Amino acid sequence: MLRKMIAEFIGTFTLVFIGCGTAMIAGYHDVLGMTGISLAFGLALMGMAYGIGPISGCHINPAVSFGAVVAGRMSIFEMVRYWIAQVGGACAAMVVLLIIFKGNINGYDIAANGVGQNGWGENYLGKYGMISAFVFEFIATLLFVVVILGSTSPGAPAAIAGIAIGFALVAIHLFGIQITGVSVNPARSIGPAIFSGSAQALSQLWLFIVAPMLGGAVAGILFREGLLTEKSEVANVAAE
Repeated sequence: MLRKMIAEFIGTFTLVFIGCGTAMIAGYHDVLGMTGISLAFGLALMGMAYGIGPISGCHINPAVSFGAVVAGRMSIFEMVRYWIAQVGGACAAMVVLLIIFKGNINGYDIAANGVGQNGWGENYLGKYGMISAFVFEFIATLLFVVVILGSTSPGAPAAIAGIAIGFALVAIHLFGIQITGVSVNPARSIGPAIFSGSAQALSQLWLFIVAPMLGGAVAGILFREGLLTEKSEVANVAAE
């Protein structure tokens, strides 16, 4: 279990470090753009899928772990440990990012430039409302977890699972950055919100926990009930 927690910590650290770091660079230096940010998140996940996938399954996302529990692929006890490692990795990544960006000769104003935190409303990117944000995060997470559970199901071509998952995240970002900045991952939202120093980011954090968790749960139900796979292929709950 310790090996799995270390893998999940490193994987989530990498996702937030590369993804949010790219978002910070894009905003501060006006380079890369939305496509660059989308690729950064997706390619970071793709790399980790092959790097730590054989150890922990490369969830690096509490909503994915929750979906796996609902689908019957892991235990609640294991999920909670994954959550601890995932949130810890996200927070550690933010600490390192702030050390790097504070080293800029001209300084880095967190209030003005942000740390890649998620949000919605009048003062956030495309100015979409709460309902739009919730619907997007719910549907996007549901589809994302379907890709993950499906591509890692028995009989699926395991060698290309990481590619499918990584590019699914790229596609979700290309569509949704202007809506919420794209979470589909509570850990990815918790780390930046805590270190952003923004009251708005903290007050809106609930949505980026609740909507992805619901999306992950629905995806898990679809697999548990055999609606997207043969019931005989549904894995037993992991024993610890």
